[in-house]
Amino acid sequence: MKAQEVNDGRRAHTAKLAVTAMSAMAAENVTFPIDLIKTRLQLHGESLVSSRRTSAVRVVSEILRNDGVLGLYKGLSPALIRHIFTLQFESKAIIGGISGVIAQVVASPADLVKVRMQADSRMVSQGLQPRYCGPFDAFNKIIRTEGVRGLWKGVLPNIQRAFLVNMGELACYDHAKRFVIDNSIANDNIYAHTLSSIMSGLSATALSCPADVIKTRMMNQAADNQGNCKYKNSYDCLVKTIRVEGLKALWKGFFPTWARLGPWQFVFWVSYEKFRQIAGLSSF
Repeated sequence: MKAQEVNDGRRAHTAKLAVTAMSAMAAENVTFPIDLIKTRLQLHGESLVSSRRTSAVRVVSEILRNDGVLGLYKGLSPALIRHIFTLQFESKAIIGGISGVIAQVVASPADLVKVRMQADSRMVSQGLQPRYCGPFDAFNKIIRTEGVRGLWKGVLPNIQRAFLVNMGELACYDHAKRFVIDNSIANDNIYAHTLSSIMSGLSATALSCPADVIKTRMMNQAADNQGNCKYKNSYDCLVKTIRVEGLKALWKGFFPTWARLGPWQFVFWVSYEKFRQIAGLSSF
């Protein structure tokens, strides 16, 4: 009897992992263009005091002019790959944060390739040759020029961001959903899921935006011919960013980040709840 219960528990856990990964990939497909815009905005003006101001509208115009509509999805495949490594734990602040840390350590190479492929479209708009022609080419070139360790460049700020995002989104969604249901604002349905996901996205964005900017810049940098990098570590990147662009640079891309996390949270949590109900799984 106990063995059967253990097997049932394992099957349920595996089903939850699959449901979580499918929900994350569905959300990634819907919101990826916003993520691309956010990355381009975060890299804009990097260490250049006289850089011309830009906006989300200008970024979109440049992408469409240089790469067409498909350019908005450059780097999608590694973004989807990293969600295969999504881990599911209890939705509490610390444990949710730890789950994000573990997942990002495993998935950081795919995240790095995604960031660099997104940044390549910015190079094209500047009349430069893109560094990579696809995700596999990116993996090969990074390993060849920077070594296997190069795949984990920026992993520390990525971990910091993952902890803050997961702590904000998982814990906030859990508490918001319970608040909405317990106070009879809505039943356990799409309305409750929508309200909870909106609050979750705002909380995650406010907590993680500075770490996200540092992560993006650390991951995008590649060594020059002498093997030197622009930033020695995350702290060096933080100091140089504030010194050159001011403190507010740490919140570059805040609204695109929120615009991306809001719909991402909505698609993810609504998909998750639907998949969970179809699979007959319990909630948190």
